Amino acid sequence: MTEGILGLDTSCYTSSVAVVSPQGALLHSERRLLVVRGGGRGLRQSEALFQHVQNLPALLEGVRDALPSLRLLAVCASSKPRDRQDSYMPVFTAGEGLARSLAAGLNLPAFYTSHQQGHLAAAALGAGALGERFLAMHISGGTTELLLVEGERIERLGGDEDLHAGQFVDRVGVRMGCSFPAGPQLEGLAEGFSAKGLLGASARGLNCSFSGPEAAAQRLLDQGQEPGQVAAEVYACLERSAFKLLEAGVRATGATRALLFGGVASSARFRRELLLRAQRLGLPLALHFGRPELSGDNAVGVARIGARLYAMNQRQEEDK
Repeated sequence: MTEGILGLDTSCYTSSVAVVSPQGALLHSERRLLVVRGGGRGLRQSEALFQHVQNLPALLEGVRDALPSLRLLAVCASSKPRDRQDSYMPVFTAGEGLARSLAAGLNLPAFYTSHQQGHLAAAALGAGALGERFLAMHISGGTTELLLVEGERIERLGGDEDLHAGQFVDRVGVRMGCSFPAGPQLEGLAEGFSAKGLLGASARGLNCSFSGPEAAAQRLLDQGQEPGQVAAEVYACLERSAFKLLEAGVRATGATRALLFGGVASSARFRRELLLRAQRLGLPLALHFGRPELSGDNAVGVARIGARLYAMNQRQEEDK
């Protein structure tokens, strides 16, 4: 008999489930990208919610087939984008509702967390020693934020003021004929090209803007610039912007380590170029990256948070 905690995450991009041991070790994960029609740059919340409802049963069947002797101890779901009272998106009700149903039907404890906290917990798995206080940069289609993590506390220091990094990638990539989400294909187009500084990095202190660079990238395409060259410029802009934010974060906090995660941060080109720039310019910050498969949307971190909350709940019950 295998004991585990089930995690559920239903973001704007991916339906995902995962099972971890009571100690937080990954046992199995399943995920399915939401389908966007050709030329589309995302889904309405109602469309994404419908796809989650269709995807989750099949993903749970995948867990059953992979772990036939599984005994669930608890279930945990991401119920909102961030750990803030005003944070809400309808898509997360799919995972939250299923968690409540499973908990009621199987008489299990149910726990809830945020999508961002789940991202952070997944990225930290195997990323090396971070300590209790470090910077974190969440770079994805729905978020570009610089965070200060102190134990269980997460403070937003800064981030994008308009477009998210992933929206920048997707708008330019879809214009070039890439499917949504466009990151992997855009990165492929950039191979063999070196950036020439055609797109400036718009970062001021702890904040950045990608609407200007996105408009400039579109103009380059209008002027007939080679798509691969534009793709290289997009990634160079992202890397320079991230570097400037991290640099400002070090000045503001004195942190010595940073964890980068999210779909955009899983790009091998982005990671390579950012590490080279940090080394060349002497950034006093050790950069840690989540494993690529755990940097994009996934339920692994949600399940790991569920395991921690389950252990805390068990200790409280024993102390009564």
